[in-house]
Amino acid sequence: MVETNNTIGFIGIGVMGKSMTQNLLNAGFPVQVYTRTKEKAQSLIDKGAIWCESVAELAQGADVIITMVGYPSDVEDVYFGEDGILNNAKEKSYLVDMTTSKPALAEQIYAESKTRGLFALDAPVSGGDVGAQNGTLSIMIGGEKQAFQDLKPIFEVMGSNIVYQGCAGAGQHTKLCNQITIASNMVGVSEAIVYAKKAGLDPSKVLKSITTGAAGSFSLSNLAPRMLKEDYAPGFYVKHFIKDMTIALESAKDMGLLTPGLALSLELYTELAEQGENDSGTQALIKLFEK
Repeated sequence: MVETNNTIGFIGIGVMGKSMTQNLLNAGFPVQVYTRTKEKAQSLIDKGAIWCESVAELAQGADVIITMVGYPSDVEDVYFGEDGILNNAKEKSYLVDMTTSKPALAEQIYAESKTRGLFALDAPVSGGDVGAQNGTLSIMIGGEKQAFQDLKPIFEVMGSNIVYQGCAGAGQHTKLCNQITIASNMVGVSEAIVYAKKAGLDPSKVLKSITTGAAGSFSLSNLAPRMLKEDYAPGFYVKHFIKDMTIALESAKDMGLLTPGLALSLELYTELAEQGENDSGTQALIKLFEK
């Protein structure tokens, strides 16, 4: 089992990664960090995180390496590049990819890790910026169960709903289920708020009535109020949601599944991105319905 004196390396200090790293520091773990832009990590460095100049340097010095990057192509570069994790990690290190990525890529990382005496888990998360800040993320984990059990103390620092889903790739498949659910839900939330306004209702009062009923969801409770305030700052970027939905749609097609709700949501978010909202939060979807 991992102890608090084991060094954690965290790669990818974005909206969620920064808070997740901060929670690990608060829990007493020695933490090394690397991200493409050092300035993004400066507040963590000021609070005790050790800056590494490269992925290779971080991998060589960490017992547990966590990655939280943008796209599957970034995951491939970070793990399989010449100066990447797999070529530089110490034997018996734990590798945890918390990026939402392709299940097949998670399986590939797991298989290659095993040949090198490394333990790999795919552990994507849900909960957005609020969940990352509060350490209440939902964490969905695939890989060997013993490795999951060894790292459970780390997961418990970052999340409150931690579920081992099965073999390599199972965490990613579960996260895609999560994104498929959110995709249609965000369309419904946007339509409901616009409907309330058109009906002459106070949408904030409407939310009080429906968030605790059968319509209740994270999006309705946390993102709908941001819509009303016209607060489109990213808890989760439109561009990253498009990436997730694209992966989910491709995976569904590979399995012969029809996902019309997912397809519609992807179409709408793509239109939103084309209107310059790529770096907005997913709640910006309401802009399409208000026009």
